[in-house]
Amino acid sequence: MINITLKQLRYFEALARHGHFGKAAEACAISQPALSMQIKEMEDVLGAALFERGARQVRLTHFGEVAVERARDILRSADELGDLARASRERLVGRFRIGVIPTIAPYLLPKVIGNLKEDYPELDIHVRETVTPKLIQELKEGRLDTAIVALPVSESSLEEIPLIQESFVLVRTAGEANLPLPNADSLKEMRLLLLEEGHCFRDQALSFCNLPSGPPREVLDASSLSTLVQMVSAGMGVTLIPEMAVPVETRSAPVAISRFEDPEPNRTIGMVWRRSSPLASQLTEIAGIVRRSAETLPLQ
Repeated sequence: MINITLKQLRYFEALARHGHFGKAAEACAISQPALSMQIKEMEDVLGAALFERGARQVRLTHFGEVAVERARDILRSADELGDLARASRERLVGRFRIGVIPTIAPYLLPKVIGNLKEDYPELDIHVRETVTPKLIQELKEGRLDTAIVALPVSESSLEEIPLIQESFVLVRTAGEANLPLPNADSLKEMRLLLLEEGHCFRDQALSFCNLPSGPPREVLDASSLSTLVQMVSAGMGVTLIPEMAVPVETRSAPVAISRFEDPEPNRTIGMVWRRSSPLASQLTEIAGIVRRSAETLPLQ
């Protein structure tokens, strides 16, 4: 019988994901030599190499590529066994891993965390902020319990719960406040500032303007909504931002905010989790807290 521990499987999965001993060790909160030793012991037990070691990075061997998928299945099943035990209790306690996309996190997350701490004081909340594709992958791998994203995500293995609909608003320089409101076709001819590739909000803005997903003419990319608004205030162009971002992002930027005529561009914000999660009923309750938090946010 092959004697491999869950801890070794977690170290193996982390090293496969990061491709670097130092980064994997940091993610696992252990020293690099300890991680290296555990991986070597695992390879000795299996009798086969899991990685090709290079000067600056490591790569999975062919066997390692097959083994890491099995390891992820085992780790996901182990996590779900723990979730099953948590689900049997009257109240949700312990570690709770929630993911949020960057165009939601700074504006909604403080209210959500405050309400969760009030309703579930024994929760140990861990937050992961990144773009939707990464959150979906981490959900499917069992590294997150749930995520707050823009819907739909259209993944058959995930449950989607719509929570609120949110409008997009136009951000222009303060001097343009009284100019006629451009329509979607007019925006095509303007210098439209957008988030960089990978953000779903970028794709939603491009869709409203009927622009291709590739970089169109006169478009500048930014990594955050805050940068977009500051670029607008400096006279570099116009942008769209979600309504919940207005109170935060316009505090230090002299810009004009305008709503579009109906039908307004908008997005649906919701929660997603694995259909196989034993915590489905508890996550449904938490979705209610997220909805309540969103509905009480101050808007423009």
